Amino acid sequence: MSYLKLLKVPKQLLLTRTTQLISHRNSGFIVLVPEIGEDLNADKNPLIGENDLPEFSSITIEKCVGVVGTQGLIAEKKLRELEESLTEKTEIKDVFTEVFNPLEEISSPLDTTWGLSKTLYLGNSTLMPTKSYLTIHDRARRVRVAKFFSQPIHLALKAAQNKKASTEEYDDSQKRLINKYLLEASLNGIELEGASRYQLMEVFDKLNQERSKFQGKLKAARRHFKQNCNDPKIIKEFPLNLLQAISVDPKAHPTKGPWRITLEPFIVKEFMKYCPDHHLRWNVWQADVRKCSTQQEKAVETSTNIEEIRFLRRQQAKLLGYKSFMDMSMETKMAGSMKTVTDTLGNLLDIARPSQESEIAGLQEFAEKLGFHKKLEIQDVPYYRRLQLEEVHGFDQEVIKEYFPLNKVLVNMFSLAEKLFNIKINERSSVNRWHENVKFFDIFDLETGGKEPVGGFYVDLFARDDEKLFEAENNGWMVAVRSKCELTKTKPLAALIFNFKKIPDKPLLLSIEDVQMLFNKFGHSLQHLLCKSIYSELSGLTNVEWDAVEIGGNVMTNLIYNENILRKITAHYSNNDPLPEKLISAVMNQQKHLSGFSLCRELYLSALDIELHQRKDFWLEIIKELYPRYHVFPLDKKDAHPCSFEQIFGGEWGGAYFSHVWAKLVAADVYSAFFEANKSQNEEEFIEVGKRFRNTFLTYGGNLHPSEVFRRFRGRDPSPKALLKSLGLIASKNIESN
Repeated sequence: MSYLKLLKVPKQLLLTRTTQLISHRNSGFIVLVPEIGEDLNADKNPLIGENDLPEFSSITIEKCVGVVGTQGLIAEKKLRELEESLTEKTEIKDVFTEVFNPLEEISSPLDTTWGLSKTLYLGNSTLMPTKSYLTIHDRARRVRVAKFFSQPIHLALKAAQNKKASTEEYDDSQKRLINKYLLEASLNGIELEGASRYQLMEVFDKLNQERSKFQGKLKAARRHFKQNCNDPKIIKEFPLNLLQAISVDPKAHPTKGPWRITLEPFIVKEFMKYCPDHHLRWNVWQADVRKCSTQQEKAVETSTNIEEIRFLRRQQAKLLGYKSFMDMSMETKMAGSMKTVTDTLGNLLDIARPSQESEIAGLQEFAEKLGFHKKLEIQDVPYYRRLQLEEVHGFDQEVIKEYFPLNKVLVNMFSLAEKLFNIKINERSSVNRWHENVKFFDIFDLETGGKEPVGGFYVDLFARDDEKLFEAENNGWMVAVRSKCELTKTKPLAALIFNFKKIPDKPLLLSIEDVQMLFNKFGHSLQHLLCKSIYSELSGLTNVEWDAVEIGGNVMTNLIYNENILRKITAHYSNNDPLPEKLISAVMNQQKHLSGFSLCRELYLSALDIELHQRKDFWLEIIKELYPRYHVFPLDKKDAHPCSFEQIFGGEWGGAYFSHVWAKLVAADVYSAFFEANKSQNEEEFIEVGKRFRNTFLTYGGNLHPSEVFRRFRGRDPSPKALLKSLGLIASKNIESN
């Protein structure tokens, strides 16, 4: 077995803060930073206490950076030793004992420190400022991905795969582990040689630069637009969180004004829902869809950048042997093929598009009854949609919130999980935390006796303006602090971090969106904590295909719309009265209201991402062709929304945006099994479905392909019928209205 030295990768630009929290799986670049504060004499992680939990009260920035530096050097030294050992061997008898076991021991300490740093970054930025976290993140990530650039490891795994290809010696998880390493290495160009490999590294380098430029310009463009508002009549119905976001004077009461509208996503979204003035809505909307276009200042124009990103991604795919970037992207997707994706999205569009037409016609009639005598335009939809939901369906957000006190929802969410998944969740108060309001919970597996906790999780619920990272459009996180690994006897740890804002002299009340986020992130944590895996590389959400990552969280979110569960998690905060039937109906109807319009929008963005990464045509020609298929509204001549499509050009969702729809589709089909069991009013059947869900989706993690996980849960492949039914778009004999 010949030894080929690791190719050194050019130094990369640091990414923005948002993308630092996303795992850059298969992104194909390494970030190099200077070494700081390493000390090879450390033989114990000083951040972990005697109870095997982090000692947050004693953590300093210097200590964190120093520990990561030390662990990084130790890991690099051990990796070199492993490579030398493999190079000297003429045969690998057991690839798991000789390769994977040492890799787990090398990675585990550093991964834990990295996860702890992420937790502090989100939970207390005074303990872990952005600059310090970026240093730690980049140092840890550089070390972690080095194994995928190792020729000795890659050759050993290829030999093992070829040797056992015709046998049944490997179980599913072992095959997944081997395939994971080989695919990661392949997509990072390990099989390329000479000029081709150097060219790929240049492509990665340029891609990172172009994405950073895109993000910087988008951020500047959002700040550049300012729409002043001094009229109290305009902001009359604005919710408090929106008023706080647009108040010019942060020290003054938000209802006093003046107010200023910018193009931050949360502000635009909420402003369009609550602004009663058609002309103001149009002004903000047109500024939003034209930002970063050639109609704006050249300094913030991104059209050039997105075309360069598309070109570089085509080059990347070509060098790696793929027809297009989309075809390459499918290597890491549950859907498996472009035909499956396009057929599925097309079937959904066939139902959603006609529904959109009737929905908008009905909204037009509703608006006219309120005195709006113009033809509705797309920027008018959010405002009249909200009013229609309130007046026709009785969905009053502020009234409904009174029945969702945080403590009531949280306690009953835990009780639901205990019943469905045969676990026990107990709070432990004697745990070191990063803030006094943080709580820690042990989770016990009653299926195995429940004597010792199988893992634990922190819950940090409340906003702290001076301490915690706040992103209004993405304000809840599940951090995998530490992954399960049987080899190193490591128990999983997770952190649920939110920014729910307290109002003085009143319990914290949750909106429907808040409840959905709480259930969603808790679902992610259950996948992380209940997974049974020998290797951390397959534990929890690690190694789960992109379009399957959100399935568990979405299933938990769907459970909110089970009427029995909805009743259990709600009660009026002042008198404990149950949620009235009319409000139950309002909550149930809310997810179906204008669902054809919303689904078409998601299908359009998915199709746009696909076409941009399959074709060479200029982006403007592509949207002119696609837009009319998905919208009843005409495309504005100056609409340049792809120029600010952050998720695919600044984030990690290029070639993967359809994953959002796919995960919802699969989750709806999973939930339909709960619904079918619930129809019989037999609680044992309902719990049996929960047990089956736990023993598949929550147990396997990345040990089994999600298509097979679904088949073991449902006995067939996923169908779009359940999603369409949950949105009120079709009737089904098997799945009645829930």
